[in-house]
Amino acid sequence: MCRSIKTLFNFDPPATNDEIRAASLQFVRKLSGFTAPSQLNEAVFSRAVEDTFRVARRLVDSLTTTANPRNREEEAAKARARAAERFGRPQRASSSSTRARARA
Repeated sequence: MCRSIKTLFNFDPPATNDEIRAASLQFVRKLSGFTAPSQLNEAVFSRAVEDTFRVARRLVDSLTTTANPRNREEEAAKARARAAERFGRPQRASSSSTRARARA
């Protein structure tokens, strides 16, 4: 699976359409092998993203659990900690803070 596709179920607040659409785009890119399709394939590619989005949205909305919703910030911090342990260096919180430090 694409590493950039994140779990979207059971978060508070719930996953947005933009998040699900982004995951759908990554999924279709992975399946097709295209980062950007040719003009000839653009319509089919876009339709696949939309179809995937609709199915994914329906899935996320239909799933149920008794677990408490997860907190996005806490999950992001856990992911950064795992990455730091895996790669042996601390991960940056965001690219915007990196750009701000570079300008200073």
